[in-house]
Amino acid sequence: MGIPFRKLHGLGNDFVVVDGFDVPIPDALARSARDVCDRHLGVGADGVLLVARSDKADAAMRVINADGSEPQTCGNGLRCVAKLLGDHNAELAGREALTIETVAGVVSCTLLYGAGGRVARVRVDMGAASLERASLPMRGPGRFIDDTIHVDGAEFRGTAVSMGNPHLVIFAGSEDTAPRELAERYGPMLETHAAFPERTNVEFVHPRPDGALDLAVWERGCGLTRACGSGACATVVAAVVTERHAPDTPLEVHLPGGPLTITVSEDLGSVLMEGPACEVFSGELPADLC
Repeated sequence: MGIPFRKLHGLGNDFVVVDGFDVPIPDALARSARDVCDRHLGVGADGVLLVARSDKADAAMRVINADGSEPQTCGNGLRCVAKLLGDHNAELAGREALTIETVAGVVSCTLLYGAGGRVARVRVDMGAASLERASLPMRGPGRFIDDTIHVDGAEFRGTAVSMGNPHLVIFAGSEDTAPRELAERYGPMLETHAAFPERTNVEFVHPRPDGALDLAVWERGCGLTRACGSGACATVVAAVVTERHAPDTPLEVHLPGGPLTITVSEDLGSVLMEGPACEVFSGELPADLC
């Protein structure tokens, strides 16, 4: 028999989501994530999200990237899983608050319902950010804040932030060179830079005149994506610690797929992300694909 799934996205960052609350998910599905995510021969997605019961939270989320790697967390994925649970799960549907276990820890989600009683937006407390290199991990001692990194003959100033997964945030966009162009060109090399033994996500940022941020993300294991929730969070953390933005103040981050609202506490102990989650369709994965 096939495996039921739902296709969801957060600002165009799309996922095949499988609810394993009541039916065990075959181990082969995680190994087949690359085939499932193939946009020509599979369903097509940036990743696969596997949902299961948890003894620490209301549910657990496992993330498999399109290249088969497993990140510690995923901001857009968390919003999609919260929507799946709030809309469809027999035990959790209709809840206004949920906790979800990830490899990076347990996060709290507030579900905001819209038309038809369906989840329209989700506010996620992504927990604490860390600036210690060891938490990413990144080679070298201490912290990497507004420091210099070189790649392919270019020099950038960046800030390394862990949101449970690693990020390198670079304020480098301009009217002449959009963040997307920089991410597309330098993202692959920075992702695999020798300073990051487990690779890193890379964010290129350009402030707007109104104070909002334009952001493009080269996502570890996925490449250039339409949105990255944890990347938007890391970007605002970097803006706060480099005094580009005040703490405890919501900031709108514009990604190619749309905006997210991020609020970072002064002590970096809480990073709130709010944005939409959308269900596209449902289907069944054939047994021979898994």
